[in-house]
Amino acid sequence: MGALFTSTVRDLDLLASSKGVKDALHQLSRDKQWINEKHLELCRIPSPTFQEQRRADWMLAAFRQLGCEAKVDQAGNVIAFLTPGAPGPYVAVTAHLDTVLAPRTAEDVRTEPDGTFQGPGVSDNGAGLAALLAVVRALKSAPGLEGLTASPVFIANVGEEGDGNLCGMRYLCTESPLARKIKSYIVLDGPTLESVTNRALASRRFEIAIQGAGGHSWVDFGQANPIHAIARLITIFAENLPASPPRYSFNFGLIEGGVSINAIPSSARTRLDIRAEDEALLERLSVILDAALTRACEWENENATLGKVSGKIRPTGSRPGGQIDESSPLIATIRRVDEYLGIRARFDTASTDANIPLNLGTPAVAIGAGGSGGGAHTAAEWYKPEGRDLGLKRLVLLLAVLLSE
Repeated sequence: MGALFTSTVRDLDLLASSKGVKDALHQLSRDKQWINEKHLELCRIPSPTFQEQRRADWMLAAFRQLGCEAKVDQAGNVIAFLTPGAPGPYVAVTAHLDTVLAPRTAEDVRTEPDGTFQGPGVSDNGAGLAALLAVVRALKSAPGLEGLTASPVFIANVGEEGDGNLCGMRYLCTESPLARKIKSYIVLDGPTLESVTNRALASRRFEIAIQGAGGHSWVDFGQANPIHAIARLITIFAENLPASPPRYSFNFGLIEGGVSINAIPSSARTRLDIRAEDEALLERLSVILDAALTRACEWENENATLGKVSGKIRPTGSRPGGQIDESSPLIATIRRVDEYLGIRARFDTASTDANIPLNLGTPAVAIGAGGSGGGAHTAAEWYKPEGRDLGLKRLVLLLAVLLSE
């Protein structure tokens, strides 16, 4: 793309009509079917959190086939350099490899007659991963990138969902040799273009376990019951929450315990996710949880005629908050590109891989890759590729500006 990427270029009309960008955008148009095929192929590779290696290997091979210098880092992230040997600084474009649910067979991920993709992970985050490959292929089709002030690096990272606790991005931002060389992050998460995440939603996750003696449902009736105590803990917690604002959420997403309908359980556990726009509020909610556990065990023990229960809380995850000011150069660039393309996006708060760089003070946003989708984190997840080209065009123009600043 040559001299068109010098720091003097600011006119997006000129930028979009210049040979390098125009070639890249034309390549995106020609590649619609290729992108859909790669999207479907990668989503058929199961990639639940902590089991991303097969999909990572596939992405590694795909990047190399496109002519990138690519490798897998110590965390399992796939790192692809568009220009071999580029020293940085870098603008990182990332998308997470892992999914909440995984297809049991390849047929679980399919296309409907109208072109809609159906299956686990086709939207979150098949859309983001397919966009990485699409943009790399488009940029590779254009002339060289000489004269830039930064280089792009494309990263398919692990550990964004669930208990992954953003481990791939944590490594990338703190321990990786690239950590000090990346000047900004564009995180691709899902398809939607209507929101730009510039504020990181902080969260905490806990496992609450309650133990008891257990026994026979008739003979030992009156024995302190861990499941009953878990149920009361949830009720006490929900009844003692503060009023909003600031906005927060809580979800007891998993309850386990017992072995039979006619056996008093000897243990029970539940898992809780809490999120808040105000990170200090998370500490208050944690205190409420501690008090709820104490009171639930006390109530169960006071009303039991046999034995006692006891409980403990184990933190299982923590996502930090952070934000980038809406007047920052990165946000200004997104505003300009969106205005040029006619995209009307709102700035919002969400929990994504961008939480980590935002917390560390590194400019970062999370955006969609284009198209539309829904049913994320369910077996009914879907994705429609119509409109994908607008998201990819946005990404190419963003990179065109950011790499020259």
